[in-house]
Amino acid sequence: MIYFDQAASSFPKPAGVAEAMVEAVQLFAANPGRSGHQLARQANEVVEKTREKLALLFHHESERHIVFSLNATTALNQAIEGLMWEPHDHIIATQLEHNAVRRPLERLKKEKNIHVTYVQKDSGQEWAELIEATMTEHTKLVIVAHGSNVTGEILPLKEISEVVSEHNALLCVDASQTAGIVDINMATMGIDMLAFPGHKGLMGPQGTGVLMVKKNVTLRPLIVGGTGDASESPEQPETWPERLESGTINTPGIAGLLKGIETIHDMGIKTIYEHEKKLAIRCIDGLKAIGGIEIVGPDTHHERLGVVSFLVKGVDPHEMAIILDNHYHIAVRAGLHCSPLAHQVCGSSETGLVRASFGLYNTLDEVDTFLSAVAEIKEGLLE
Repeated sequence: MIYFDQAASSFPKPAGVAEAMVEAVQLFAANPGRSGHQLARQANEVVEKTREKLALLFHHESERHIVFSLNATTALNQAIEGLMWEPHDHIIATQLEHNAVRRPLERLKKEKNIHVTYVQKDSGQEWAELIEATMTEHTKLVIVAHGSNVTGEILPLKEISEVVSEHNALLCVDASQTAGIVDINMATMGIDMLAFPGHKGLMGPQGTGVLMVKKNVTLRPLIVGGTGDASESPEQPETWPERLESGTINTPGIAGLLKGIETIHDMGIKTIYEHEKKLAIRCIDGLKAIGGIEIVGPDTHHERLGVVSFLVKGVDPHEMAIILDNHYHIAVRAGLHCSPLAHQVCGSSETGLVRASFGLYNTLDEVDTFLSAVAEIKEGLLE
């Protein structure tokens, strides 16, 4: 199977990921941060080492303000709905946002009378300028996808953060498509909250996600309960990360995530990014050579992710994906990719698109096989 659905979840994982998860289950399957015995301490050591590695990787100021979650969606919900909202507060997002951002924003708009603006960039416009033009005295939060899971575009976080900081608002970044692939420096990029999954670019298992928060940001926990400390109090503790980590966390998943992070560190983010970009360029050039194919997103001379979405004119994207799967054993994803606003921008809301997304272990030969398959399907269906 050729797996080109890396934007949904990375596969395969480094061998050490599964090994670490099995070890966690078999050797120290205790509850970290709860009991004081040696197995619980061993489990806690793995969790805290993972926080330490994450702080180093993303240049975060405080390991204690790194919170584990189920996935990026859970982390984003905590970041968005955990802020203290007042009627008529204002949020700015982009038309590239995933439903993990859009739906919490729409719920806030409906239930708390929050104003939400989605900015759209046309040719020649810059994201920072668009956001600045949309800022008001009521803007409390700007939330942006660092990289689009539809177009592959990478947004300029530093320029955006400079605008946001001038207006005394917070910047939250959805790094679902970029964490582990594009270098992210929370300090120099002015990021107040950073959310991402463990199971995509960081090469960890599913069921892992992270929210990183600057120390000056106050969040109301969405879930309260047992935290392993201050058990005598009926109130949720103020200490981090316990404040936002009620209940037993996914220790085996975090153990696997640690091994994924170590793989990223050993290979180097720049190397990984250049590899995935090379695959995307090969794919885009090959699709153009086939002809009769509409490709969305940045061209090959721009910085972009290893995400290529396209439409073969006259061919239903879902049919293309089914044929690729059943007859060529190539996994892609067709449809709206949980990002309907991005498809509105691309003009593909009615049809959807075929998305091929590349990862650490994909090869140029696999891309060439994919291109041959697309050409054969196009010829077979249209000629």
